[in-house]
Amino acid sequence: MISVHHYLIVSAILFALGTYGVLTRRNAIVIFMCIELMLNGVNLSFIAFSHFLGSMDGQIFVFFVMTVAAAEAAVGLALMITFFRNKETIEVDQINMLKW
Repeated sequence: MISVHHYLIVSAILFALGTYGVLTRRNAIVIFMCIELMLNGVNLSFIAFSHFLGSMDGQIFVFFVMTVAAAEAAVGLALMITFFRNKETIEVDQINMLKW
């Protein structure tokens, strides 16, 4: 029988992998993918609690989180395209908009 603890362990692993990726990677696209991984870990927790508590609140909240994540991905990709056109790199260390 799979309990809520199993889902929370998988959720924590996803969140930890995303956090590790954000803190160690320098490529902006990979950092955005790791942020999405962190959001999916949180969404898994919301769904698990929603299912085991018998409430729809968690699932509704996940819908809004996924909407914001899609908008964040679209804006982030547009920013990365702009940075690449201007600087010809998407390495986070080399992107400094205060120095042109």
